[in-house]
Amino acid sequence: MLTHVYLSHGLESGPEALKVQALKRVVEACEDCEAVVMDYRDQPSHQARFAHLLATLETRGDDPAHCIMAGSSLGGFLSAAVSQRHPVLGCFLLAPALGMPDYPETTLTLGARHTHIIHGWRDDVVPCEPVIEHARRQRLSLRMVDDDHRLHASLPLILRDFEQFLALCQTA
Repeated sequence: MLTHVYLSHGLESGPEALKVQALKRVVEACEDCEAVVMDYRDQPSHQARFAHLLATLETRGDDPAHCIMAGSSLGGFLSAAVSQRHPVLGCFLLAPALGMPDYPETTLTLGARHTHIIHGWRDDVVPCEPVIEHARRQRLSLRMVDDDHRLHASLPLILRDFEQFLALCQTA
């Protein structure tokens, strides 16, 4: 069965962003996986981006149970939010914008069969404490790294974790 991997970029980046493209290459190297790269640049609000992601999922007709949501920062929040509404196969979240004080709806319960979060100790955009608390509360896999919000110094580790995550989801 084909696994659809939705890749969501952050607030100020786009579908050509370094992490999105690197994750896409990992997906393309996997058998029975398809990358769906989202483009939110025309949606200014996180609500509009969330609606766009849900509409794409519905329009494509992909069964959420066979989808992995992967995203960075706001894209990580969007991925987690989809899993709260529709149980998905997996969520792979990079510096996800969870528990942000200006966005009370970022406190949510993930509904993915498998979740892995990577977050930087030196993240000055998304504080690590709410992310750690989300992971603790739901007993989610969390890797903290000595990196900032962009996580560029951790890219090789992220890609290794992503390969392992995809393999785990495909054998589940």
